[in-house]
Amino acid sequence: MMISINKYSKAMLAGMTLLTVVSCSNPWDDHSANSDENIEQTLGDRLTNDSQTTEFGKLLEETGYDRILSGSKTYTVWPPTNEALASVPQEALSDMKSKKLFVQNHITLTAFSSVSEQDTVTVQMLSNKYLEFKNGAVIFDANVITTDQYASNGLYHVIDKALVPQQNVWEYLKSNAGNKMSSYLLSLDEFNIYQSDSTAKVRAKSEPGLYADSLSNSYLKNVLNLNNEKNKYTFFLLEDDGYDAEVEKLKPYLIKSNEDSTTTYTSYFTARDYVFHKAIARENLPDTLESRFGVKVPIDTDNIVEEVHLSNGVVYVMSTLDVPLETRLLTTQIEGEDPEGFSHGDKRGNTYYREKEDLNGILFYDIMVQNHGEPEFAIYYNTRDLYSTTYEVYWRAINDIQENTFEQRLRFGGTFDLEGEVVDPIATLDYTDVGPDVYDEIFIGEFTLEESGDLDLISLIAANTGSNGDNTLTLDYLKLVPVIK
Repeated sequence: MMISINKYSKAMLAGMTLLTVVSCSNPWDDHSANSDENIEQTLGDRLTNDSQTTEFGKLLEETGYDRILSGSKTYTVWPPTNEALASVPQEALSDMKSKKLFVQNHITLTAFSSVSEQDTVTVQMLSNKYLEFKNGAVIFDANVITTDQYASNGLYHVIDKALVPQQNVWEYLKSNAGNKMSSYLLSLDEFNIYQSDSTAKVRAKSEPGLYADSLSNSYLKNVLNLNNEKNKYTFFLLEDDGYDAEVEKLKPYLIKSNEDSTTTYTSYFTARDYVFHKAIARENLPDTLESRFGVKVPIDTDNIVEEVHLSNGVVYVMSTLDVPLETRLLTTQIEGEDPEGFSHGDKRGNTYYREKEDLNGILFYDIMVQNHGEPEFAIYYNTRDLYSTTYEVYWRAINDIQENTFEQRLRFGGTFDLEGEVVDPIATLDYTDVGPDVYDEIFIGEFTLEESGDLDLISLIAANTGSNGDNTLTLDYLKLVPVIK
């Protein structure tokens, strides 16, 4: 807003200028211009001598952090009052390790004054916990009662409640190893649910910060890194009876070569859908949450036994958490334009990766191999984590450039012999016609997997002829729909 000087006296302008400085100036930025003798003292000296924080000062001396806060680096400290420190639970200060962690949770390595352009600033403490500093008046759940006390190497704000370090979600699960679900998750330190780490690495690359492919625990590696303090999570921890019920319900669909492997994989596919990448307050819990794997999980808050707030989220201990098989057993979709290989040599000149519109103007991507001259030419695909059940198979295969009908079929499983031929497939479906301009999803047939796991070879096979136009292959997508037994 522009102000006309003619409307105001010089005295009023001077007053406005002073008000601007008081309300917008950053105390830390201006501290060097202040003649207060406090700028000659370090934070270590000030906190030890301030009458409000002498007990915290003693803790600094005991842990050696008085020397750290007397160094040349810039810090901000939120020291609790003597009264607040006296009310800290004894276990939080039971030994030197816990005392150091407690002190670290009150210190950050930079200057944060009470004046900021942001209402809320997320602060990484020396404990590696992240606390929110709100409006310069509250940090976590403690009120600031004395602000912007500066020293030669930083600032401190006196608070009315100690910032006792909280466990994170993973630490909480480790401390509750007597719970069956917790115990199973901790066992994945020793058992790699996927023998290859490729899945975790792909996910870590596509969504940095959510995963940690260098961790040893398969759950942290492949689902979400609950040990990460930077992010917030909601985790539903089932009591033993509820957990056993969910595992038993899923077992027929995750059959492995032996009972132990079946239990391990069933437990994994049960537990992976009970964590969500944000912290959700109880009053904001919806009726249904969708896991990052696409499973819709119904939430009944009446089944919450305990609500535990932690440094990186919240854990809800549940008596039961019933996920219907209809939503648990997900359909697998394989995109035609993402093949793993081809049965014959270089056919790049005959292979078209297409971007087109269907009859409704909706964009789709597919593959078409045309005029390749090879009888029973095949495109290869694979997929992961299929269930031990029967699958209904559907495809969308679009023939929009040939007037004639051609046929193609699907083969599931098998291995290559020495001649490069596929032997011992699980199932080979009948040929299905692909007529001109059919954009519908078509049912193709069924196959059954006796054991759950990956399907490394799925073949889309052309007609047994070398005639152009008759041995064309095309595929928008395959859908494998699991059947509930």
